[in-house]
This record gives sequence, C-alpha cells and structure tokens, in this order.
Amino acid sequence: MAELARIRTAVLDVAYEASGPEHGTPVILLHGFPYDPRSFDQVVPILNGAGLRTIVPYLRGYGPTRFLSAETMRSGQQAGLAHDVLDLLDALGMEQAIVAGFDWGARSACILGALWPARVRGLVTCCGYIIQDIARAGNPVDPEQERRLWYTYYFNTERGRAGLAANRVPLCRLLWTLWSPTWPFDEGAYARTARSLDNPDFVDVAVHSYRHRYGVVAGDSRYEETEARLAALPKISVPAIALHGAVDGVTPTATSEHHGTHFTGRYERRVLDNVGHDVPREAPTAFAQAVLDVSGW
Repeated sequence: MAELARIRTAVLDVAYEASGPEHGTPVILLHGFPYDPRSFDQVVPILNGAGLRTIVPYLRGYGPTRFLSAETMRSGQQAGLAHDVLDLLDALGMEQAIVAGFDWGARSACILGALWPARVRGLVTCCGYIIQDIARAGNPVDPEQERRLWYTYYFNTERGRAGLAANRVPLCRLLWTLWSPTWPFDEGAYARTARSLDNPDFVDVAVHSYRHRYGVVAGDSRYEETEARLAALPKISVPAIALHGAVDGVTPTATSEHHGTHFTGRYERRVLDNVGHDVPREAPTAFAQAVLDVSGW
C-alpha cells in the first residue's frame, strides 16, 4: 500500500507516494498533463512485487504539491519540471534511479537521461524523444496534426486561460477522451484524478507550459542554463525503452519512428496495439515490463 509522504526541495513541498521494499532499486514514475499518480495504480504493484521501490510524485501544480514561495514563478517549462525530478532525487538521497513517465513525465525522463545520465539507471519514455525544440516550435506541421494541437493554441489565449480555470474538469475530461479513444475509463476513475487538478497553481503552470514551448513567454531565469543545453537537443546515452500507443490521439506513432537516432545507448521502441496516450493506465503490464527490462539491461 502506497503511503503519501512529503519532502521539501529547493522550490517545492513535494507530495509523493512511496511503496515497495525500502532498499529496492528506486523507480521514479512521472505523470503528465492532465493526469496524476493514479495513472500508475496498476503499475506500482507489479514493480513492488518484483522488488523495486516506487516513488510517484505529484508534479508542480497538481494535488498536494505546493510551491514554497509565493514569489516563485509558476513555470511549466520543460527545464523546471526536469529540475523538480533532479531535486527530488537529491532530497531523497538517491544517487541513481530508473525514471519512467508519459507526457510531461516522459519529457522529464528524457531530459534527465540526456543531461544527468549518471543519475539515471535506465528510462522509459512514452512517444519517444520528446525534448522540446523551442527554436523550431513555430514551424507548421501537417494540418491533421495541427488540428490535434488545438488545446495548445487555446491555452495561448486569455480566453483559453479563463476556460481552463472555469472548466478544468470537463475540459480535461475531453482531452482524456480524445487522446485515448479506445479506453473506456469510468467516471469514478476520472473523478479521482480530477481532484488533483484543483490545485491553486494548476492553471498557471499549465498555461505557462504551453506558452513557453512555443517561445511566446520567457521562462524562469533559474533554468536558463538548462534550457540553453536543451536547445542543442542532446542525445540520451542511458538504456531506454520508448513505448507508443498505436491509437494515441495527440501524438501519432509516426512521430517516434526515427527517434532512435537520439539515443546512443541500448534502445528499443515498442508500439502498443489499441493503446492511447495514458500508457501506464491503459497498458500497465506492458509499462511495468518495460521498467523491469531496462532495470536488467
């Protein structure tokens, strides 16, 4: 049974769920937008049963996690989210861990694997290499993919900010439906996660994330050096498995077909039939197996 714990880092009071053998190989499981640790509820028991220790944090802007200072920028930029994971490892006294996630969580896993490989024993990423290429974010893609990105453009308007604030529960439920078209999630499952969206920083962090990635707004100055390193699209040397849902409604499988060039270590891509965007919830056995496989590489 996972226990809810809290720990302070340089920026956050992080709420996280820890379970499994105290001295087992640590695995950091990272959710994305607009999800929460409930995505890993069926993954955690498999990993714990195999002797791994799981740490599942609520990201900044979600659930009980809070910023320590009212003065801190409510940034949702990729470098900030990745530093949160690095800071969590430091606070927990973990020299190294397996890092696995989807959506925003997969991006943080990729960044740690690229910039701080000594801290990453292995990584599992969904949708492949998803470090943002902000310099080229203004380049259009094919119209069908532009249609899938409607929510990102919405959040780049003040109407979109107001819409997310006023309608976060039905709006995010719509995103779940669009992104995982074959997953018949029930209302109870959604309601359990929707509680995590009722965080005072949720809207600010989400809106900043979707504006920063297009180069529309500045980031937090404390992450400037890291963003500069990410602009070079660094390669990932740690062992990695990329999972991609075959029916992902926001990121088609074609986007990750050639991502292997970004990985210089052992790498494997697995496409999962009839699975959408929330891979750990829709295919928990496959997700857990990927973690177990990289732990043995």
